[in-house]
Amino acid sequence: MELKHIDIARLSVSSANMRGGKKALDLTNILPSVRARGILVPLIVRENGSPDSYEIVAGKRRYHAALAVAEESGSIDPLPCAVMAAGDDAAALEASLIENIARLDPDEMTRHETFTRLVREGRSVEDISLTFGLTALQVKRTLALGNLMPRVRNLYRAGSVDAATVRHLTLATKAQQRQWLALFESESDHAPTGQNLKAWLMGGAAISTKVALFDLAGYPGEIVSDLFGEDSYFASATDFWAAQMTAVEERADAYREAGWPEVIVTARGDYFHTWEHERCQKKKGGRVYVAISHRGEATFHEGYITAKEARKREASGVVSKPVRPEISAPIQNYVDLHRHAAVRASLLSQPAMAVRLMLAHAIVGSPLWRVDVEKQRASSDAIAESVEASASEAVFDARRREVLDLLGFDPEAPTVTGGYAGDHGLAGLFVHLMGLSDDAVLPILTVVMGETLAVGSAMVELLGALLKVDMASVWQADDALLDGIRDKEVMGRIVADVAGDAVATANAGESAKVQRQIVRDCLAGTNGRERHEGWVPRWMAFPPSTYSDRGGVGSAERWSRIAPLLNPVTPAGDDAEQPLAQAA
Repeated sequence: MELKHIDIARLSVSSANMRGGKKALDLTNILPSVRARGILVPLIVRENGSPDSYEIVAGKRRYHAALAVAEESGSIDPLPCAVMAAGDDAAALEASLIENIARLDPDEMTRHETFTRLVREGRSVEDISLTFGLTALQVKRTLALGNLMPRVRNLYRAGSVDAATVRHLTLATKAQQRQWLALFESESDHAPTGQNLKAWLMGGAAISTKVALFDLAGYPGEIVSDLFGEDSYFASATDFWAAQMTAVEERADAYREAGWPEVIVTARGDYFHTWEHERCQKKKGGRVYVAISHRGEATFHEGYITAKEARKREASGVVSKPVRPEISAPIQNYVDLHRHAAVRASLLSQPAMAVRLMLAHAIVGSPLWRVDVEKQRASSDAIAESVEASASEAVFDARRREVLDLLGFDPEAPTVTGGYAGDHGLAGLFVHLMGLSDDAVLPILTVVMGETLAVGSAMVELLGALLKVDMASVWQADDALLDGIRDKEVMGRIVADVAGDAVATANAGESAKVQRQIVRDCLAGTNGRERHEGWVPRWMAFPPSTYSDRGGVGSAERWSRIAPLLNPVTPAGDDAEQPLAQAA
C-alpha cells in the first residue's frame, strides 16, 4: 500500500465497507479526539475510477468525524490514507472487516453478511478463517445464519430473539421457520425457544447421532448438522427408531449366541435400577438387560437377576458363594492414605500442576470443594440493565466466551465455573488443563476468579486499590443511578461536584428533582450548562469516600477497615500513592 494525504473532498465511502449501511454512525467516542488531534490512524482507500477520486474501504467513522469537524471549523487538513489496489472487492471486504473486528466488534449479523459477500467473491471458508484468525467452525457458524429467513435475522439483530434460539433455527427448513414465526407473532400461541425449539424442530426429543448403534454411512434417513453445537441430529425420529431397534435386536442376538440365557429389552423410557437387581454370572443364570431412553441411548447391563429372584434362590438354598475381595477394608484404607500422602508431598515441587489442579477444583468442584458463582443480584430491572450494558461487563463477557471456547465447554454456558460436563469430571478437566501452557491457563484463572468474586466484599475494595481501577474510564452516570438518589443534601453535594459551589449554593433551596436535572444537564452539556466529563460519585471511586458524616455507605465502610493493610503508617488524607504502588 502507498501512504498519502488526500483532501476530504476527494473521498467517498465504498460499497465494500462493512459499515456502509444506512444506520446512523455513533461518533461520540472519537469526535473529541478528531477535534483535538485530527485523524491519526490512516483510512484504507482505493482509486475510484480516476486518480483524483478515492473510495473508503475501512475508516468510515473517522471519515464522518472529519466531515463533522470540517463543518464546525470550516476546513480540515488532508486525511492520511493507505491506498490499496483498485478492483479487488474481496480484499477490500477483508480489509474493512479486519479493521472493524480489531477496533469495534460488529454485530453477528453484520459479520455474516460480510462473510457471505466474501464467499461470493470467491473466498473459501479456509481462506476466511486464516485471514481473520478464526477456526473454520467459527466461520461456518457465522455463515450458517444465512439459513435464516430475513424476518428471523431482523428479529435477532433487533434483540427480540436470543442467540440460542437463532442458532437452533439454523437447523429449520423455511417452512418450519414460517411456522415458528407465526407462533412467535401470535398473541395467543407460544413459540418454543432454546432446547425446547430443538425438540420442536425434530418432532419430539432431539436425537443426537452420537447414540446410534448402527453405521451412519448406511443410514437411509436425513441427518441435520448443528454447526453451532458441533453435533448432528436425526431429522426423523421414526426413521431413527427403526434403525436403532434393528441394531438393538442384532446386538441381543449376539449375546444369545455368546451363551447368555436371556436378553431382556425393556420398554422405551424404563430405567434399569441396580438396587432392584443383583449381580449374577452368566453360567448361573444371569441375564442381559437392555435399557433404552427416550433420547435414543441403549445401555446393555450384563449379568443381573432381579432382587426378588435372588431372595427366592437364597430361601431355596441355591445361594452363590460371595466372592471375597482381594484386600480388606482396613488394608484399602491403609493403601489409600499412604498413596495420598505420597502424592501431595510430590505435588509440593510442582506449583504449575497445583495451579491447574486448584483451577479444575474451582470449576468442577469435589467432595471437599464448593465454589459458588456470584449471581450479581440487582435490586431493580433498571440496575440490572445498567450493569449488563456497561463496558466492564462487555469486556468480561468477551473474555469468558474465549475461555469457554478454549476449554471446549458449551458456548452458551453462562459461566465457566460449573460449565464442564465431560464424561470424566474433575480428572478430565485437569488433564485438559495440563495440556495448556501457562499463558493459556492464567486467563482462565482470571475469569473463574472474577465469576466467584463476591459483590460488596472487602476484596473488591482491596483489589480496586491494588489495580488502581479508574471508574471514569469504564462507567458513566445513567438514570438507574440518578433516579435512585432521593436525598436532597447528597444531591446538593453532587451538584457542587459537577457544576461548582456557586451553582450548588444558588439552587440549595430547590427540590431534589430540580437539582437532579441540573446534574443531568452538566453531564450532557445541555440547556446552557458546561459539560462535565469523567464524573464519578465518591462512593464508586477507588478508594471510596462519602458526601456526609452520616455513614451507611458500604463501600466506604469496607475501605476504612482494609485501608490499613495497604497504608499502615500514612494518616488518612495524606498521600497514599507510594505505599499503594509498592503493594501493587
